Amino acid sequence: MKSQNYSTAFTVDRTPEEVFAAINNVRGWWSGNIEGNTNKLGDEWTYRYKDIHYSKQKITELVPGKKVVWLVLDSYLNFIEDKSEWNGTKITFEIGKKGDKTEVRFAHLGLVPEVECYDACSNAWGGYVNSSLRTLITKGKGQPNRKEKAVGEKKTVKAKPIKKKNQKQ
Repeated sequence: MKSQNYSTAFTVDRTPEEVFAAINNVRGWWSGNIEGNTNKLGDEWTYRYKDIHYSKQKITELVPGKKVVWLVLDSYLNFIEDKSEWNGTKITFEIGKKGDKTEVRFAHLGLVPEVECYDACSNAWGGYVNSSLRTLITKGKGQPNRKEKAVGEKKTVKAKPIKKKNQKQ
């Protein structure tokens, strides 16, 4: 029996073109620091979330309103033994009409129950795809985690005013 790749699907009341545009706006729905272009065939870009997850993707298929495929060229997952487990896997988005709605079918080919990352990675994909991407498509704003501060970048902390002892409240 062949293992089942992680996949999920949902339908939205948007056009396939709107769905396609949202998927390619990776920064709008996937957390972490993303460097490079994410919307043209052949584009290579990197994703990094702290020192926990790094991956480099190449867009290998891009069919407007129908399909997006990323090939994972390189990866590092610090929470599993085989840190490069994603290398060579494919991340696919298939878009199609379903009645008067548009269906999004997501799959991570190679993310199967036998690999160590399956539970953590499928849970994360479920949140990003079914919640953040879906919200970006339907409401115009996704729900990625806040971006990390660049190394050396100062954080601004807003202090509350200190009340003097004799100050009236």
